[in-house]
Amino acid sequence: MNRSLLAVLSVLSLSVVGLLGPANEAVVSGQEPTLEPGFRSLFNGKDLTGWHKNPEKIGHGDGGTWKVEGGAITGEQDPPGSGNGGILLTDEKFGDFEVIFETNPDWGPCSGFFMRSNEKGSCYQMMIDYHDVGNVGEIYREGLDGAGNRTFNIDGVYADPEKKVLKSIVATKAKPRREGEPIGEPKINLDDWSKIWTHGKWNTVRCKVVGNPPTITTWINGTKITEYTSDKKFEDKLGDTGHIAFQVHGGTGAWPKGAKVRFRNVRVKPL
Repeated sequence: MNRSLLAVLSVLSLSVVGLLGPANEAVVSGQEPTLEPGFRSLFNGKDLTGWHKNPEKIGHGDGGTWKVEGGAITGEQDPPGSGNGGILLTDEKFGDFEVIFETNPDWGPCSGFFMRSNEKGSCYQMMIDYHDVGNVGEIYREGLDGAGNRTFNIDGVYADPEKKVLKSIVATKAKPRREGEPIGEPKINLDDWSKIWTHGKWNTVRCKVVGNPPTITTWINGTKITEYTSDKKFEDKLGDTGHIAFQVHGGTGAWPKGAKVRFRNVRVKPL
């Protein structure tokens, strides 16, 4: 009987491992992906070696709070809800490059991924404005002239509007912010937003930056979101190379108290 019981337990154990093993391994490893040819890691998953906050106060603040938690870079205002934000920059500078990272922000923060940034945060930004009337994936000329190619907005659908209990997120065509401002057609099917982006889970972002003025192409979870070519070089603020950075937006209206943004598996391929 003991042998029979052991045999049964062994079969059950193998079945459980077969069902749960891969998922468990993914949790332990942080779902670290295999590096594509030519890519290298920019974040070691343990500390912020190779990264630094904005060295002097900028429009968003002194820098915000940046930590490594659960194998991911997390950012929030410092202290929470104070309005004091900032940016976290790579020590290295990059010219033409491709970058891949994963992000899983809380709902409500206004964040972004900065390309060719200077130390003051002037850059080409891929918006991660993860809030009502927000946008994820299109381009904004941060600290330059405020122009960009925003064609769609994202908005929350709430199970409890008063408590902001989020049920789902929808995408709609953007409206002009100023009279006469032209709005292009979205490059994606807006009805597919819930299939393109998954709330509450890790989403993979890919950006490619080539030339100066740059052409910037972005993808989310394999879906091409936009291809944008700047009509200016901004030589007074930006060079042919610049930092990669993540943003915690300053201002109390741009960041719910206690909310965080998260980034992990950041890797780059110089072109």
